Amino acid sequence: MEKRTLSVVKRTNVGKNAVKALRKEKLIPAVVYGHSENVLLSVNEREFSKKFKVISENTIIDLKDGDNVYHVLIKDFQEDVLNGAIQHLDFYEVEKGKTLHTSIPLHIEGSSVGVKLGGIIEQLLHEIQVECLPKDIPEVITVDVTDLEIGQSIHVNDLPEIKGVKILTGEDQVITQVAKAGIEIVAEEVESEEPDEVAAE
Repeated sequence: MEKRTLSVVKRTNVGKNAVKALRKEKLIPAVVYGHSENVLLSVNEREFSKKFKVISENTIIDLKDGDNVYHVLIKDFQEDVLNGAIQHLDFYEVEKGKTLHTSIPLHIEGSSVGVKLGGIIEQLLHEIQVECLPKDIPEVITVDVTDLEIGQSIHVNDLPEIKGVKILTGEDQVITQVAKAGIEIVAEEVESEEPDEVAAE
């Protein structure tokens, strides 16, 4: 389980003007949804972007505000569509000894037999939902496609058992498959012919 720390400051001012003022100071407004009450915080934008190149829901974060420490997961965030800057963060406080629901990324590994024979590897599922204790959260689940031949696929129920982790995603969902290259080529040819047909009309 991956774990990181982040400095935060508790905030009391609310409303659009307060949020705008925070952003001008390069601070990200945030909320911790806790066990008993919600806590409003601000996060240093530079520190956050440095420590979190990729935002993931399966990383335990220790938010430190002086002597106060909140053990959380990132549950949601808002970003500027123009520059990608994080505008707001939602944290969910985890409770030691209590199970939680979160998503785990799936990583494809290996050189497929089917691809070597001309097939195309397709990843249809990039993460799965799980239930586990905070201490048991996997950083990533690796899916080995080495033996996958053309026409074969790997489903959720093919994943190896992970101690302490219950998979919630439907077991019949396809994670990855090797398709025939010819199918993709035909699809591309049909799409490329449509504009000519329209032009002819």
